[in-house]
Parts: sequence; C-alpha cells; structure tokens
Amino acid sequence: MPGGLEDWRVLPLRGFDELRVGEVFNSASRTITDANFAAFQTVSLDNHPIHYDVEYCKRLGHPGPLAHGLQVLSFTAAGAGLFPHVIGEKLIGFIEVSAKFLKPVYPGDTLYPALTIGELVRQRTTGIVAMRATVHNQRSELVLDGTHRYLMKL
Repeated sequence: MPGGLEDWRVLPLRGFDELRVGEVFNSASRTITDANFAAFQTVSLDNHPIHYDVEYCKRLGHPGPLAHGLQVLSFTAAGAGLFPHVIGEKLIGFIEVSAKFLKPVYPGDTLYPALTIGELVRQRTTGIVAMRATVHNQRSELVLDGTHRYLMKL
C-alpha cells in the first residue's frame, strides 16, 4: 500500500513564487459534438434556436448550430488541465473571469484550450495568478480570448 496522499499527486506541488509569467498550461483537446450541445442546453436552460435548430441556423448562413459562448468558455476551466495539480491545496479560489468570443464554434469543431500565466501579483499572505485563457479550433483560429484570475496562499 502506498505511503500517503503525496504518493497520488499528478505533479510535484509548487508555491506561488515558483510559478513563472509565460508558463503555459494546455488542456486536452476536445471535439465538440451534438451531445455536448444538448447537454449544455439542458444545464444552461438556454433555448435560443441558434444553439440547436439546424434549419434556423442555415437560414442565417451558418453550417449548423453555434456553441453557446459560456460553453466554449467552460473548456478553459483550470480543472480540465494541470494547473490545479501544480498548486494543490494552495488554491483559495477562482475569483474573476472575462472573455471575448471571436469566432463561431460548431458541432464537429475540435477545441484546443490553454491557460498562460500573464501576471503574478504578490500580496501579504496571498497571491493572484492572472492567466490568459485561449481556445483555438482545428484551423488554428482563435475562437476565445480571455482572462482568469486565481487567488492562492503564498
């Protein structure tokens, strides 16, 4: 039997002062499907036809339904990547998010999310990690550009 909790860590823990501006945390790529659209519609209660009615979307010149912006943003969740494993229990919370939705996302698109440390703000007992959140599609087009801020213990 392994010795303890630390034997189960994905990565060695690092503190605030060991993080570096420019460090990138990629998340696994995902191909977004009709099932993802249906699941998000159920959770969000967003019933606008732009997100599920194929014929409505075609009349507007789209090849299919458009992903909800918040659905695309959800692909940038830090928990989908390695960042929370790097800082472990030092994470206090996710404190801010902003995003610009630059290109439509359709069923069948493959999304490549990443978080890049853009700023480290040391405070007395805590630090703020500001990260640029990006999502590119399979054509290398930037479809989302935003910012996350995390509060962590020093």
